[in-house]
Amino acid sequence: MIALFEENCTVCMLCARECPDWCIYIDSHKETLPAEGGGRARTRNVLDRFAIDFSLCMYCGICVEVCPFDALFWSPEFEYSEYDIAELTHEKERLREWMWTVPPPQAHDAAAEPPKELAAAEKAAARAAGKAPGR
Repeated sequence: MIALFEENCTVCMLCARECPDWCIYIDSHKETLPAEGGGRARTRNVLDRFAIDFSLCMYCGICVEVCPFDALFWSPEFEYSEYDIAELTHEKERLREWMWTVPPPQAHDAAAEPPKELAAAEKAAARAAGKAPGR
């Protein structure tokens, strides 16, 4: 199952655009937030509807992969049969329920070497601080 963490969804529509089956339905509206301290007012998208039609979905996982804000997750649940095909369209409330079945991410291995980008950044920071790395 695909689970939705609604708080992370920014309504960027990447999941719906990349879905090869076009089984994701998203509706939203814009909301204006007042500015603090005399600044310019901001607008943001507010999610009204997020639904996945699992009668069309081929479970390819492209939507989970393309989501830049980690709003979609794979759930290990797979038993969700229905008597009526119309019940296979799960709205955001039902997708949210699947979120509680998503296992937490695995802990990082302390013995693993750091990513190359991180190691390069640490060396650059050490050079900027005026000391040689590794001393």
